[in-house]
Amino acid sequence: MDNYRIIQFFNTVKYLKVKQVFFRLYYFLKSRVFKKSPITRTPSNSIPIIWENIIDNYTSFNITSLTFNFLNISHSFKKEINWNYDHHGKLWTYNLNYFDFLNQEKIVKEDGLLLIKSFIQKKASVIDGNEPYPISLRCYNWVKFLSKHKIRNIEIDNILYNDFIFLFKNLEYHLLGNHLLENAFSLLFGSYYFQDKNLYLKSKKLIKKELDEQILNDGGHFELSPMYHQTLLFRLLDCINLIKLNKSWIVDDFVIFLEKKASLMYSWLKHITYQNGDIPMVNDSTFMIAPSSKNLFDLSKKLSINFDLLPLSDSGYRKINSKKYELFIDVGNIGPDYQPGHSHSDTFNFELRLNKLPFLVDTGISTYEKNEIRQNERSTVSHNTVMINNIEQTDVWGGFRVGRRAKILNIIENEAQITANHNGYKNIGINHERIFKWCDNKIEIKDSLNKSSKAKAFFHLHSSINKPRIKNETVFLVGLGVNISFSNHSNIEIRKYKLSHGFNRKKLAFKIIVDFNQTLLTQIHL
Repeated sequence: MDNYRIIQFFNTVKYLKVKQVFFRLYYFLKSRVFKKSPITRTPSNSIPIIWENIIDNYTSFNITSLTFNFLNISHSFKKEINWNYDHHGKLWTYNLNYFDFLNQEKIVKEDGLLLIKSFIQKKASVIDGNEPYPISLRCYNWVKFLSKHKIRNIEIDNILYNDFIFLFKNLEYHLLGNHLLENAFSLLFGSYYFQDKNLYLKSKKLIKKELDEQILNDGGHFELSPMYHQTLLFRLLDCINLIKLNKSWIVDDFVIFLEKKASLMYSWLKHITYQNGDIPMVNDSTFMIAPSSKNLFDLSKKLSINFDLLPLSDSGYRKINSKKYELFIDVGNIGPDYQPGHSHSDTFNFELRLNKLPFLVDTGISTYEKNEIRQNERSTVSHNTVMINNIEQTDVWGGFRVGRRAKILNIIENEAQITANHNGYKNIGINHERIFKWCDNKIEIKDSLNKSSKAKAFFHLHSSINKPRIKNETVFLVGLGVNISFSNHSNIEIRKYKLSHGFNRKKLAFKIIVDFNQTLLTQIHL
């Protein structure tokens, strides 16, 4: 390992919690030193719970052709399902083992049971699907399906219960973040399904601790991904629904705590959701994965979740709404420090929508595979911000790793302006300040460096926008009645790039690259 890799690795692991390091080592030794012996506990209680699906999952399975569609990739199995099928990457295999399709709109009882029994027959040989995270989601989906259809099967219940016990003993403390929270939500469903107080107390303790830590004061989830925020709000609302439908088992004030956190998350999501229902495509957000904001708002209302619209603050995101446009701005830190797996090198990134339609966009993500595509999608050049001397603002690497990272030094803001600076280039002695100003007909962005450098500013246009024209210092967008002018630049260039439209789906689009030395003034005339 060369010196650069050593420093990169050190800058990554130094932020980890002691608990993460301990459990990573513990689980490593446990899997290799101690022989695995299957848990064969029998649940003591088997009383059906009341359950109603309020949001159906996206359709991803066709029973007739035995076809699964995940991440925009379809695969048909000829005779039987290979639960270890990995030709489309690990995330596709994970999705196969999540069993989300059990709760899609048109799945019938008999077909769902066939799928469950198919898995049980092969369970001993399943690899990725027997990891804690897919176990969490599979158990959660099995409980919902079995309860909805009032199915109680001793064989299924025994498998399900022992998976919950395995999860209980193998919680993802080495990762923390959304993984541990998903573990805890799943255990709560298991506790109600089997009326197991040990599972209940563990899940309750974990959920309280993790929600207190993971939900910021403005309601945002601390991994700062709108898509994961939607997913976790959905899980939280499902837990509230579970408790309210099954009041006879345990009576305490836990649901009040959950409702308060749901209210906070609702407020944040309400702020950042665009008028057409979309979310900003930042920090590993993409299409057709999480429930829509509209569905979550509707579900919240059905569950009588009350909320106060709190201002955006701790998450570092800001949203400006006018009659003509919606402006989303990121002036926050990479976070959380100990689990930044979904973070990108995107400080001072922004998105702009005109008349409810995407105009300047985050390029999004199309893969979780550890390859050149993902590296590029997480890099500075794929965001509407500034790169200096061809150096990343934040050192993203290895698919989900972050080494050296930009930190926000200060923020000054009022009703029509935000000024912030970051230290992502302190190693080369450069401070980057960006000022956003806005009014009804113009958005102004001023980038300032404390010394002359080779800097590039990037502006990514949506794929629906025709190639812009450059004339003098101005970029004209034909048919939109919009132009973008630049001052103090040394060059303006239009290039093609590939915009993500979901996993494994890209479209050609155009981006504007502007070279400057120390100061750049960008004016978007509307």
